[in-house]
Amino acid sequence: MGSKSDLPVVEKALAVFDKLKISYGVAVASAHRTPRRVEELVKGSDADVFVGVAGMSAALPGVIASFTNKPVIGVPVSGKLELDALLSVVQMPPGIPVAAVGLDRGENAAILAAEMLGIGDPSLTERLVAYREEMADRVIEDSEQVVSNVGC
Repeated sequence: MGSKSDLPVVEKALAVFDKLKISYGVAVASAHRTPRRVEELVKGSDADVFVGVAGMSAALPGVIASFTNKPVIGVPVSGKLELDALLSVVQMPPGIPVAAVGLDRGENAAILAAEMLGIGDPSLTERLVAYREEMADRVIEDSEQVVSNVGC
C-alpha cells in the first residue's frame, strides 16, 4: 500500500486471501517518497502476483509493474478526486500493463489474484468456486429475507 491510510482497502483483500488460504505479504511503500524501497520489495519478493493499493496519484501499481514481469493488480483508493487515482491505474503506457479493479475494491483484487494463481493450482480454483457459491447463497438468502419483510 502507498500509505497507512490505505489499510482499510488492503484489509478487504487480506480477508479474501485468508478465506482462500493464499499466503501474502504486506508493506507500506510510497512510489514517490520511497521508490527504492518499492524496488527492493518487488525485486526481493517471490510473489507470483502483486497487488498495489494507492490513492491520489496512485502511481504505486505502475511502479511495481516497472520492476517485475509478473502480473500486477492495481486498486485505486477513493479520495477527494477519485478520477485521478482511477486513471493513474488504468492509463499505463504500452508494455507496462496493470490490471485494474474498481475504487476501494481490495476484495476484487484478491479474487482476481486467486484466479490468476488458480491457473496452476486446481485446489485453489476449487476454493474459489466454493467462495463464489457462498456469495451466491448469501444473495439468495438476502432475497428471501427481503421478500419476507416486504410481504409478497
